[in-house]
Amino acid sequence: MKAARLVVLTVAIGAGGIAALLAGRSEKPPENQAAAPAKPETIDVLVARSDIAMGQTLSPGEIQWQAWPASASTGNFIRKPERPGAIENISGQIARVPFVAGEPIREAKLVNAKGSGFMAAILPPGMRAVSTLIRPETGAAGFILPNDRVDVILTRRDADNRSGGSPPSETILTNIRVLAIDQNIEEKNNQKVMTGTTATLELTQPQAELLAQGQAQGQLSLSLRSITDALQKDDATEDTRRGGVNIVRFGVGTMATPR
Repeated sequence: MKAARLVVLTVAIGAGGIAALLAGRSEKPPENQAAAPAKPETIDVLVARSDIAMGQTLSPGEIQWQAWPASASTGNFIRKPERPGAIENISGQIARVPFVAGEPIREAKLVNAKGSGFMAAILPPGMRAVSTLIRPETGAAGFILPNDRVDVILTRRDADNRSGGSPPSETILTNIRVLAIDQNIEEKNNQKVMTGTTATLELTQPQAELLAQGQAQGQLSLSLRSITDALQKDDATEDTRRGGVNIVRFGVGTMATPR
């Protein structure tokens, strides 16, 4: 009996061990914790520390280095590994357009005045800034703002009143960019209406001469163009760039070139 019990006990112990071994093998291994996402590679990029207005001269306190995703830093950005002394080099340049805080600084939006005024610095090559007097009734009631596009209308004086009617009017310049109203070169404090007495226009040399002739011949009015119309590339704009002017007399268009 003792031998039989010993055999049964041995068999039972062996079976239990085998069962435990099989159970251990059947258990699923614990799932590994989710791998932490790889940290994106960054690079220091020069950005505006605070809002920078158009025409403002940059100082070292207004720009700073900031980590930026390397994959998103284009060649237009100023990157510290390539230009470690950029803060000192760019200080003193003028913002051609506004920057918001945190916006990367691009040199295409800056201009080195080299002692000149801001207006002279931002004028494209070959262009002139010419001012003309305006009144609310001749300047779209004050709704014309810097960077708008306008047509210039000349109403000639009729001293002898030979026409017996209203003085003749004609459009002497089309699709002209407004650089400033009085001393304002940008919209201030979300101001939507800006009444001024002087408008500064961006003109070619022949256009500037024609505007001066118009000032001597009569009263000039500015006709505000819609933003869609102003962006269209029309024949009149190309003609004025070549020195010709599209003059409209009572609906009939002709070309005139300043002498």
